[in-house]
Amino acid sequence: MKKLFVVVILFLGMIIVGLSFSELETILFTLQKAHLGFFLLALLIQTIWFISSGRMYQSIFHLLGVHEDVLTLSRIATAANFINIVAPTAGAGGVALFAREAHRRGHPTGKVTVAAALFLLLDQIAFLVILALGIIVLIRRNDLNAGEISASLFLFGIALSYGMVLYIGYRSAEKLGNLLAKLVRGVNWVVHLFRKENYLSEERAHEFAHEIADGFAGLTEKPSSLIRPVLWGIFDKGLLMLVLICSFLAFEVPFSAGTIVAGFAMAYLFLIVSPTPSGIGIVEGIMPIALTSLNVNWSQSVVITLIYRAVTFWFPLAVGAWTFRLLHKGERLPDGM
Repeated sequence: MKKLFVVVILFLGMIIVGLSFSELETILFTLQKAHLGFFLLALLIQTIWFISSGRMYQSIFHLLGVHEDVLTLSRIATAANFINIVAPTAGAGGVALFAREAHRRGHPTGKVTVAAALFLLLDQIAFLVILALGIIVLIRRNDLNAGEISASLFLFGIALSYGMVLYIGYRSAEKLGNLLAKLVRGVNWVVHLFRKENYLSEERAHEFAHEIADGFAGLTEKPSSLIRPVLWGIFDKGLLMLVLICSFLAFEVPFSAGTIVAGFAMAYLFLIVSPTPSGIGIVEGIMPIALTSLNVNWSQSVVITLIYRAVTFWFPLAVGAWTFRLLHKGERLPDGM
C-alpha cells in the first residue's frame, strides 16, 4: 500500500510536468537570454529558502516540546511541498506526511500534526503582512482592483478558517470532534450520490480531534511565542522577493522596492487562491499583468515571470520529488540536501 501511494504521487508529478511541457520549453528558451550569474544566485537563494522553511518548522516544533534538527525538517518540508503541489488538498497532504514521519521517528503524532497545521496558519499570517504592504503600494499607485481585493478577502477567510479550527481544538477536543464529524457527514453525503460506502469515518474524526488536543496540551511556551515562527515566515517571503529581484537583474530591468513588494504580493496571492496546483497557468498569466500595472514593460514582465517561476516552482518541485522518493525508500539523505 505504501509503495502504491509513492507511485501515485510521483505519477501525478509526472502528469504536471507533462501538461506543462510547453511552459518548460519556453522557460529554457528564456534562460538562454538571461544573465546566468543572477539565475544561479536565485537558485542559491531558493536553496536557502528550503533551510529557512525547516527553521520555521523547528521553531513551531520547539513550542510543542518536539525537538528535531533543521536539515531533517527541511527535507520533510520539501517533500511535503511536492505532495501539496501534485495532490492539492489545502495542505492536508503535507500534514499527513509530517504525521507519518513523526510516527516513524518516534515523535508524538498529535503534536507533529498540530505543528504542521500551525505552520500553514502562521505562514499565511506572515504572508498577510506582506500582502498588506503590497496593497498599500497599489493604493498609492491607484492600481488596486476588485479582483485583488476579492482574492485577498478569500485568503483572509482561509486563514481565519484554519485559525478557528485550531482554536476549537485548543479549547475542546469534544467540540472539534463534533465539528469534524459534521464535515465528515457532509463529505459522505456527497460521496453517497456516487457510491454507497462511507468515504470518511466519524470515529476517526473524533480520534483526530483528541490527537489535536493532546498536541496542544504539550505547548511548552506562551502563545505569544508564536511570533517567532511568523517572523521566520516573513523572512521566507523576503527570500522569495530576493529571487524576484534576481529575475529583474537577469534581464537588466530597472525596479523599485514598491514594484518588488506589490508584484510579489499579487503573484503569491493568486498562487494560494488559484484552483490549479501552485497556481500553474494562473500565476503565469496574472503576474505579468501585475508587473505591467507597476510600469514594467509587458515583454520584460513575461520573461521575469518565467525566470521567477522556474526558480520558485519548478526547482522546488524537482527537489521535492527527489526528497519524497528517498524518504519513502528509507535511504539516508546526504547532509546539506
